[in-house]
Amino acid sequence: MLTTNQKSELERAIASYLRQNGHKESYATFTSETNTTGDENKKYDDLLSRKWVSVVRLQKKLMDLQSQVDEYQKEVKEVSTPGGLDKRKDPSQWLPRAPPRHTLGGHKSPITAVKLHPNFVTLATASEDATIKLWDFESGDFERTLKSHTDSVNSIDFDPSGKYLASSSADMTIKMWDFSSGDFECLRTLHGHDHNVSCVKFISTEILVSASRDKTVKLWATESGHNTHTLKGHLDWVRRAIPSPCGKMIASCSNDFSIKIWDLEKKEIKHDLREHEHVVEDVCWANSTSNEYIIKASSIEESKKQSGDSNGVVSRFVVSACRDKTIKFWDIHTSSVIFTLIGHDNWVRGLAFHPQGRYLISVSDDKTVKSWDIENKRCHKTLNDAHEHFVCCIDMHRKSNLLVTGSVDTKVSTWDCR
Repeated sequence: MLTTNQKSELERAIASYLRQNGHKESYATFTSETNTTGDENKKYDDLLSRKWVSVVRLQKKLMDLQSQVDEYQKEVKEVSTPGGLDKRKDPSQWLPRAPPRHTLGGHKSPITAVKLHPNFVTLATASEDATIKLWDFESGDFERTLKSHTDSVNSIDFDPSGKYLASSSADMTIKMWDFSSGDFECLRTLHGHDHNVSCVKFISTEILVSASRDKTVKLWATESGHNTHTLKGHLDWVRRAIPSPCGKMIASCSNDFSIKIWDLEKKEIKHDLREHEHVVEDVCWANSTSNEYIIKASSIEESKKQSGDSNGVVSRFVVSACRDKTIKFWDIHTSSVIFTLIGHDNWVRGLAFHPQGRYLISVSDDKTVKSWDIENKRCHKTLNDAHEHFVCCIDMHRKSNLLVTGSVDTKVSTWDCR
């Protein structure tokens, strides 16, 4: 029941709504029947609309909370069943859980990339504020800021040994940073791209690959900083260029809606994958532990060795994230889509395979982090409202059961997997 004051407030808000929207007869009748003064105090302007929006927002929050309750009840049920606790001890079942271990704030603009050091408890983050920041991901402590770029830092990557960090920027350069001495100095700057450099990755400690808005993919010798080869074939901005685990190929994705697989020995396009209907934001190679789950999901009757791994066997499966809100699994042997994952409500921006291979983790502009059961081709777990804005980048530690996400909200979150 409404109190006298609440009833008066509601009547004035309704009267204001009718007046603002030109319902003159209804306004006159309503004010007459309710004895509302009909004053034009701006306090009541749009009050009814604001209240309605608040109700809708609360309803959505209630639905999200109900979803979390259902998820927790499911987990309790799993643990309470015979063997449930043993299942929880299985690292292949460990997925990111709320709340985040740490929320790191310090950047002044949207986060563009996050990268965990392969050996140390160091997290590197890049931002549109033209800086790279280093953090201790165990404690969440800020360590230092690396400054040298003059525009947005779009991508960062550690070499396999962890001695070097490479960064690429909208200032059209790639920089190499020394992590071996502890001075973190910029060793050299690589010039050659004619536009925004959107991605940089180490193929090995000696070779870098980069992707750019100038429509090219370039290979670099890290010691000399020389551009050794330029791969041309995309018709628009190349968003990512990712080397395969076997080191023999590169997968690149672009604004031209395509994914291209490059043969590094022949320096030519080996496969041209086209089924997406929008910009392909990210692409990644399946790790060796994921191959068996992909094979089961796609009913491919072949041995694990034939499926490809990192021990000299040519890699086989690629996964792509797209603005068409889908995630696609590709078999490059047949240049075709094996299956598609649908569940995000906005652009899918980043992908990472779970180290144990059973799951794929994705982040999206719908502010969620989703864990996908590969074998069953379904979303297994969702972290709703993981950030306050678009979630645009992701990395997962291979040993520490830690997931890191970065967002347009300028924050970085670390999530425990358990």
